[in-house]
Amino acid sequence: MNQKEILDLAAQSSLRDDKPEFEVGDTVDVHTLIQEGNKERVQVFSGVVIAMRGEGINENFTVRRIVAGEGVERTFPVHSPKVSQIDIKRHGKVRRAKLYYLRDRVGKATRLAERRAKSKDA
Repeated sequence: MNQKEILDLAAQSSLRDDKPEFEVGDTVDVHTLIQEGNKERVQVFSGVVIAMRGEGINENFTVRRIVAGEGVERTFPVHSPKVSQIDIKRHGKVRRAKLYYLRDRVGKATRLAERRAKSKDA
């Protein structure tokens, strides 16, 4: 067994079983566990997924939203225990893997068209 196989085996136990199927362009709510002193609470970060990278235990996704007229981006590890839940609100229709062009846009120009749901029998 080589080193990569050993690392993959060790990471297998930390992988999330309930990973939702979402893609770049989808609007999501990410429920994050926040530690404040000895208390723990859940904070929701809502926005558009503008990038996904990595694979396996190293898989990350970046969510962008506008707060008080200022763009805020946050990168989350998919398999982190700090991410308690990921809710998919809508599916955006996009033609590229990274949506960094949304950083330059303001207001209604940041909207993405809705992607039609794929039918199971087609």
